[in-house]
Amino acid sequence: MTLTRPTHLALSMMAALAAINAAGVAARQASPTPTSTLAVSHQARAVAPGEAVLLTFKAPGGIAAVRGAAFGAPFVGFAGDSPDIWHALVGIDLDTKPGRSLVQIEGRTVDGSPLRAGYPLSVVPKTFSTRRLSVAPAFVTPPVSEQARIERDRLLLGRVLAGVSPRRLWEDGFARPTDGEAISQFGVRSVFNGQPRSQHRGVDFRGATGTPVSAPAAGLVVLAEDLYFAGTTVILDHGLGVFSMLCHLSRVDVRQGAVVARGDMIGAIGATGRVTGPHLHWTLRIGPASVDPLSVLSVVGLPR
Repeated sequence: MTLTRPTHLALSMMAALAAINAAGVAARQASPTPTSTLAVSHQARAVAPGEAVLLTFKAPGGIAAVRGAAFGAPFVGFAGDSPDIWHALVGIDLDTKPGRSLVQIEGRTVDGSPLRAGYPLSVVPKTFSTRRLSVAPAFVTPPVSEQARIERDRLLLGRVLAGVSPRRLWEDGFARPTDGEAISQFGVRSVFNGQPRSQHRGVDFRGATGTPVSAPAAGLVVLAEDLYFAGTTVILDHGLGVFSMLCHLSRVDVRQGAVVARGDMIGAIGATGRVTGPHLHWTLRIGPASVDPLSVLSVVGLPR
């Protein structure tokens, strides 16, 4: 059988077809997977410094993961009541400036399609009152002998609160840790013995020494010891960067490493540390942001 040699024109056409096919393959490989639709909404008592915001994400076909950044801090989402709904709890720190802020969100659907969205939120200004308190002089100008302890406490709290546990333990929500009324509001500017100090990054609840204090939500006890300013303190890691600090206790009923459920007794109200009398101080952290615990109760709380 005689083989026919391709002509110059035939060779040119073959080369052109090959180039077209190669370009098509490259284009298909370079083309991104279509991004699925992600609807975003939010719930909050207010979008202001010191507030908690619950974000809700919805995508048809089911969501497998959600993460992002809000108000300068990363967040990790968690599954909702149905496959196509997820949520994230984020905080607006007291130092956040008023103005427009864009929440950046990314994730993926159950079938692997990427999810991306930008969700604008406008932070409104908030005015905080001032309180004037008289405390022992050593808690305004600590003696040199206590400086090493104060620095040790600062470093310890920094390490403890920097962790982000991957599991959300507060699946059944938050509740007040004691029945007493709130007597000192979050964000109030403090003046101790005539000297201005930082804003109050928690809520104080009225109560006599020995009044029971319960876990506001399920969590892991990551600290249970005496601190110079905060007094006898328990810190609970609720997961996903959410922590509770319960301070000025007269006693502690839990040990570090224990897992507690919402409502479990963790100690009792006292007057340890920098105080003017017995009460419970509750600080709630979401990532690096300190937020008003009552704002968290408004979006993921249960009535007590």
